[in-house]
Order: sequence, then C-alpha cells, then structure tokens
Amino acid sequence: MSRKALDQTLGFLRSLDRTASTDEVARLLLTEFADLGIAHVMAGTVPQRGTPARQQQGHVLVNTFPDAWGRRYLTRGYAFHDPTVRHLGLTTAPFAWRELGPRFADDAGARRVMNEAGDFQLRDGITIPLMTLDGGVAGFSLSGERLAMDPADRPMLHLVATYAFGHLLRLRGQTVSPEAARLAPREREALQWAAEGKTDWEIGEVMGISTHGVDFHLRSARTKLGTTNRTQAVAVALRRGLIH
Repeated sequence: MSRKALDQTLGFLRSLDRTASTDEVARLLLTEFADLGIAHVMAGTVPQRGTPARQQQGHVLVNTFPDAWGRRYLTRGYAFHDPTVRHLGLTTAPFAWRELGPRFADDAGARRVMNEAGDFQLRDGITIPLMTLDGGVAGFSLSGERLAMDPADRPMLHLVATYAFGHLLRLRGQTVSPEAARLAPREREALQWAAEGKTDWEIGEVMGISTHGVDFHLRSARTKLGTTNRTQAVAVALRRGLIH
C-alpha cells in the first residue's frame, strides 16, 4: 500500500472511530466502497455446527443482506454449507467468492447456497478471514451484484475490515481494555513499515536488521497488543495511535 493510499485509508479509519452503532458502521462502509460495486456488508463469528438458528443470530455483528435472504439462510442452516464460511478456516488471506467455484464444484449444498444468494443480488463478493482473541474464526464479507475491484485493493480492504471488526466488537462490549501497550521503539518502527505494506525483507533493509529480527519485533508487538496476525496488529496500533 502506497503512503498516499495509506493516508486515505487512515482518514477512513478515523471516520469509523466516530461511528456509534452498527448501522452507522454499515452505512459508512457502503458509502465508501460503493464505487467498487459493494452493496452489502456482513461480519460475524462462525457458529459451531448444529448451533440453533436463534443462537446463530448472536454471532452476527453487522448485516445488511436482504431480510428474506437472512431468514432463508438461518432457517435452512446455510451457515454449515456456505462455501465462504467453510473456507474461512483454511486461509488467512482475503478471497473472492468466484475463486471458490472449482473447490466446491461437486458439493451440491455449497452450490445451492451460492446460486440462491445470486437471486438476492449477492452474486459477487470478497470475504476477509479474521480471528477473535480467544481463537474463534470470524469473517467479514463485502458483496454485490458485480464487484469492480483489483487484487491490489485487497490489502486495503483487509486492513479496513480488521479495523471495523474490532470497532464492532467494542460497540458490543466484547473487547479487552483499551489501554495502550508499551511498544519498544523498534517494535513501533517495524509495525509502521508493515502498515505501509513492506515485506519482512524490505523492513529489514530499512531498519538494518535481518528478516529474523523483523519477525521477532513483529511477533513481540502482536503479543503485547493481544492480536493474532500482522494486519490485526497494525489495525490495533493505528486505533491506539501507536503508529500513524
């Protein structure tokens, strides 16, 4: 992500911080990404197989999908057949829904979910895998009739989704204390370069250390921030003003 793109993203994250409800979060996201063809947003944690429909609703943090689709999805137990949900546990990288076609080509249940979603103008989408601090699997999906995005947009969407997910958890009162962690100067520096999209090798070149040293600083920062991956650490550090 370029410095200009990062600055634009940071401005949007600051706008997210000013939202006080899930509806405001949804409206802001849909307004910001309308040019990409995104018309709906849905985020939540993944329920265990067999969880009753009423309890599944408690896993949802934000959802603008059509009500009729939501009712069908819950009553027919589609969460346990939905290929986007099932793929969350297999990757940490954002993935487009169209990429799942070959993987689930022989799965009638998965095909049915995706085909019926298309009937509700949810034909195209991208899902960002996430994880809660207690190890729960979660996902953030952005969808519409047809998305107009480039693979280069994915790092930005990953950061925004991670940040928004944390904010939604805070709105629900499900996060740990917001006290700022005490990051060492080298940990801050490594995170700052990571926020700008540099690889471990590039960060090492700038900081004059090995990639092993970069990994050490980033892992230490993740531990102090109570996060599980680099993008989540960057999002938390940005939210707490530890990097900019």
